[in-house]
Amino acid sequence: MRTTESKLTRRSFLTGAVVAGLGAMGAGLTGCGAPRSFAQEAEKNTIDGGAYDIVVIGAGGAGMAATVGASDQGAKVLLLEKMPVAGGNTCFAEGGMNACCTKYQAEAGIQDSVDLFAADTYAGGHEKGNMELIRHMCENSNAAIEWLGSMGITLSKLGTSGGASVKRIHRPETGEAVGKYIVKGMTEQCRQRGVSAVCNTKVEELLMEDGKVAGVRATNPNGLPIVYHCKAVIVSTGGFGANHKMLAQYRPELIDAVTTNQPGTQGDGIIFSQAIGADLVDIGEIQVHPTVEQTTATLLSENIRGDGAVLVNIDGERFMNELLTRDVVSAGEWSQPEKRAWAIFDKSVADNNTSIEEKFVARDLCKVANSLDELGQKMGVPVDAFVQSITSYNDNIAADAADPFGRSKSLNPIVTAPFYAVSVAPGIHHCMGGLRVNVDAEVLDADGKPIPGLFAAGEVTGGIHGGNRLGGNAVCDINVNGRQAQETACKYVFA
Repeated sequence: MRTTESKLTRRSFLTGAVVAGLGAMGAGLTGCGAPRSFAQEAEKNTIDGGAYDIVVIGAGGAGMAATVGASDQGAKVLLLEKMPVAGGNTCFAEGGMNACCTKYQAEAGIQDSVDLFAADTYAGGHEKGNMELIRHMCENSNAAIEWLGSMGITLSKLGTSGGASVKRIHRPETGEAVGKYIVKGMTEQCRQRGVSAVCNTKVEELLMEDGKVAGVRATNPNGLPIVYHCKAVIVSTGGFGANHKMLAQYRPELIDAVTTNQPGTQGDGIIFSQAIGADLVDIGEIQVHPTVEQTTATLLSENIRGDGAVLVNIDGERFMNELLTRDVVSAGEWSQPEKRAWAIFDKSVADNNTSIEEKFVARDLCKVANSLDELGQKMGVPVDAFVQSITSYNDNIAADAADPFGRSKSLNPIVTAPFYAVSVAPGIHHCMGGLRVNVDAEVLDADGKPIPGLFAAGEVTGGIHGGNRLGGNAVCDINVNGRQAQETACKYVFA
């Protein structure tokens, strides 16, 4: 498995995929014999990839969590990844991992509970989520934090995210993006166990025997069909946030929206699981993230607002509580002139989030100035109105006065130069719906019965997040349910 580099971008994912595709095309064009049908070529050239206890499809956070856990239980595991590198959308997770009742919260004097975490998740999802799945995630969140920490993947820095009643988002102490940090650590854990991802290998079909999953048919890096035999499959392929044709089936108004998803999130796992009878839930629930730089689809982490950033419109004026849930903030931006906003913050926030320098300053995607007047000029907004907006915000904090927009958390004054501004608008971010699963991560059919040998975890599944996902819950989901999927799969395999 290749270690994800710090400069990994969606463009590098796409470039790698194109190169791999060209290689596959080249392989298919060799030879000058009489033309044969694809089916004939497939039958002739199908490779037997061997037998495994468990095949994990998708080497993102959920897939690697499942792989590490199953390997530790003695299972013979194969990890397949269709992209040139491992990591998936987890590579681009910025905010952190929500968890409750952790030792880090206790050390900070934060009172949290499973009930409160579950209530926040349910309310944030417009009361559409499956409470049984929600509570399972919340109840196991601290154990997932401890499990990661036991492998040196320590998430000890607390922060605030929209929709959370208390500080429960856990981040790397270094200030780096949580996804890159987890992928780097989990990649090494997989390597140590000898189960590095087999990349550029796309699963096309789940194979069944006697009503049970018995293997997968995939396309190898040379474009040839290969079959892997197994007793169980864990699907962790992510959502379909980069498949605009599939998105348009459910949310046609998003057909032209930019997406924060890496190009591999095409809904493959949903499609090939449906083909053997898997049911879907909440499939039309698709989240937009409010702070996406539109020319490059680069996500400005929710941490930035959680650490103190505010939003102003093109008139230089604040217009809402920046720490409401993502769907509400997105709607607020869409209601503004030009349907966009500027995220404003200072050096203290930038110093706390290393992605600002790496992703925005180094790529000239933000305005930087030594004074608010200068920043307003660079933004092209009415300078007097802009300076007044930020000054009023700072003065209210100093006077301990109520925020006029109802913001009550992360009221940190914007006073330390340099000052930063990033132009943002909503972008497609997360698919809340997907395969229907139970708390054991078993994939269910239309009758609500588990499909023998089929398990799933992460964004490919639905039911937890309802109509809107809270920031920090995806990283919790992939770790809690990636571990759950392998736990149940191992019990099934070794029964």
